[in-house]
Amino acid sequence: MPQTIADKFLADSATKSFDQRHRDIITTNIDKYNMAFERGKGKFHDLANSKKKANLVKWKVMENLDRYLVEFETNFTKRGGKVIWANNAEEARQEIGKIMETHNANSVIKSKSMATEEIELNHFLSEKGIETIESDLGEYIIQLLDHKPYHFVTPAMHLSLEDIAKLFHEKFGTALDATAEQLTLKARELLRQKYTSADIGISGANFLVADTGSIAITENEGNARLTTTFPDVHIAVVGIEKIIPSMMDLDMFWPLLASHGTGQNLTVYNTILNGPRQETDTDGPREMYVILLDNGRTNLLEQKEQRQGLYCIRCGSCLNVCPIYQNIGGHTYETTYQGPIGSLISPHLSGMKEFKHLSYASSLCGKCTEVCPVGIDIQKMLLLNRRDAVQENLATPMEKRMWKGFTYAIQRRKLIDLFGGKFKNFFVRNFFKKSWGKNRELPKFPNKSFSKQWKEQQKELDK
Repeated sequence: MPQTIADKFLADSATKSFDQRHRDIITTNIDKYNMAFERGKGKFHDLANSKKKANLVKWKVMENLDRYLVEFETNFTKRGGKVIWANNAEEARQEIGKIMETHNANSVIKSKSMATEEIELNHFLSEKGIETIESDLGEYIIQLLDHKPYHFVTPAMHLSLEDIAKLFHEKFGTALDATAEQLTLKARELLRQKYTSADIGISGANFLVADTGSIAITENEGNARLTTTFPDVHIAVVGIEKIIPSMMDLDMFWPLLASHGTGQNLTVYNTILNGPRQETDTDGPREMYVILLDNGRTNLLEQKEQRQGLYCIRCGSCLNVCPIYQNIGGHTYETTYQGPIGSLISPHLSGMKEFKHLSYASSLCGKCTEVCPVGIDIQKMLLLNRRDAVQENLATPMEKRMWKGFTYAIQRRKLIDLFGGKFKNFFVRNFFKKSWGKNRELPKFPNKSFSKQWKEQQKELDK
């Protein structure tokens, strides 16, 4: 029987959870984030109120998404920009392919963009013989390794300094004991010429601003600013949920994103792009395209209860506090978006049947909901996903039989009391041992149920 995505997830989780080196690297990196985040959120006068305001803004957007997207398109095209609507990943890739052909493009410089990861753009361009270079340092490292991003904010989180130094030594001949600063300078040296020679620059966007027809990009390296400025053509691939009503909303969303993403008050570079180069401008692309990507987002928008998953601003804070993510790592999810938010939205973006198992990959501890800067009730949404999977008849036959048997037994107290601890332990040991895992000891049932013990105690007290 072929291995399903869920089977692979369980197998990879079991392996990664007990990889001590992996856990040490992730623990170290997340500890650094936690310290920075504690400092960052302390800068807010009233963080709880900011979260409520952000939640209300995103609620307003999702309830009026069509209007805000058209408003963005109208204002962006007024300044000479071009908007392309893509229903799915294939449409987005084909539209980008047409732009490449129109401009006889042979090379692309890219800044960090999860939307382009989602549509597997690098692979598509590579098949067309177009050289594509990632300019974000983390993305550049995993591109050299041919890895997928491990985390949608820090894509190379799973690698230690020694791992990266070894990679650069093998690829570029740098010293094996090179420092982080030396490796960064080497990457800068390698990438600098690519900005000026690339035919097309491709980016994502953190926000689409409806009232000005702008895209807003936040970063720490300056690579996105170079990517969107030097090439004659700039393409931004952006999910339709990234819209915000007004430029004034950035005053709230930029600090929320920075503090929850990296622990900063604001990231180092915050750029607002209003379209292609104007007559009075000294730099910038001659042509600029924004590809508005649906790719399953309207499926989630249809879900009145779960559509708040579209409020996400991709800060990654829910991943950093999630005990499941910290143990199984980002690659195990086999999705573009990992962790709690990925478990919430992936079944709607990529198919409930294939990814329903992710909604069960949660301890439901509530840390993700607590930390979310836009107030998404992630743990509740995961429970609703589980409900939907059952209502869509996606449970396996074995699962259905087990729950049917459990429901029958739990409604009959005498039946449960009839079988003592020995029978229950035998049953669990022989039928659930594999599911429980070889690295955990099975819990033991007492010889008598709580109900029996309570009745016996009450009889003793009544004497």
